[in-house]
Amino acid sequence: MQQLLHRGAAFAQHRPEDSLDASWDDLKSFLACARYKSFRNAADLLGVTSTTLMRRIDRLEERIGCRLFLRDQSGLTISEEGLAMIADLTEMERHAFNIFRCASRASGTSTGTVRVAVTEGPGNFWILPRLIDFQKTYRKITVDLRCAMEQADVGRLETDIAIQFERPTNPDLIAARIGRLHVYPFVSEGYRKLFGVPKTLAELKNHRIIKQNAPQIDDNAYARILGITSLEGVVGIKTNSSIGVLYAVERGAGVGFLPTASVALGAPLIPVDMGVSHHTDLWITYHKEFRNSERHKIVIDWLKKIFDPRAYPCFRDEFIHPSDLVPLMQETRENFGLRGYTATGPG
Repeated sequence: MQQLLHRGAAFAQHRPEDSLDASWDDLKSFLACARYKSFRNAADLLGVTSTTLMRRIDRLEERIGCRLFLRDQSGLTISEEGLAMIADLTEMERHAFNIFRCASRASGTSTGTVRVAVTEGPGNFWILPRLIDFQKTYRKITVDLRCAMEQADVGRLETDIAIQFERPTNPDLIAARIGRLHVYPFVSEGYRKLFGVPKTLAELKNHRIIKQNAPQIDDNAYARILGITSLEGVVGIKTNSSIGVLYAVERGAGVGFLPTASVALGAPLIPVDMGVSHHTDLWITYHKEFRNSERHKIVIDWLKKIFDPRAYPCFRDEFIHPSDLVPLMQETRENFGLRGYTATGPG
């Protein structure tokens, strides 16, 4: 750290002891701004206001005596002095994360908090109902469940464990494929009675689509599949929430693409057979430091169990039509008290 800060101080000929007062929060703020090239996006990541973040950068620049960013209307451009600091600060960050991970691992055996990040649909409708029974068994473990479409970075300690759609590339992380999420078009019975269901993609253009706009989802997929340049007049509702899509479909707002696992909830959905389906793999990932943490091992093993394709056919590699899943998943609904459950609440 001394080498890093002395280098920065030399640009403005500050005394080395002045630069050593730079706080780690300010240095982390610089790294976030350098990665996102935006005060607003970096502030969202750090959970602070843009004003607070800019104040930190100003303070850091004053401490080390050089300009770190060039500000213009297109965003932030990192200066040569700032670029010279990136490698050292990234290494400092890695060591800081290792310190916190070791502390977390050593802070108890089967007692404490485990943070789990997952996309909204599987988190709210698959993990959360089972988490209630998990908590009854492991009362000294608190599972902090984050359900969001934004992918949490396990390597940067944004979460302890993540269930995500892509395999991580960070060599410090352990990743295992735990199943496959199949997505299929659905409508409500009310919509079917009023408007019928499309039998082909060409007919889908004459129906209303409920579209989810969110990170990890290809925003151009619908237009590309339908062979059109604009979705105007086709999309009735846009939402960033998978729960919102399920709710809108249940209420008869249009055709929505949902996980086939939705039938395990007892949701009154009618599959739309147009010869179209989609799948994405589910990966569980965590830092290898947590292999020796008892409470993390318990949660990891439990998560693997509740997504096990042998027990839950909706997560098998091969596609199973939603109608064929209904009898297969009947026991699942009864075991977890999900009979009649829909996005609007217990039915």
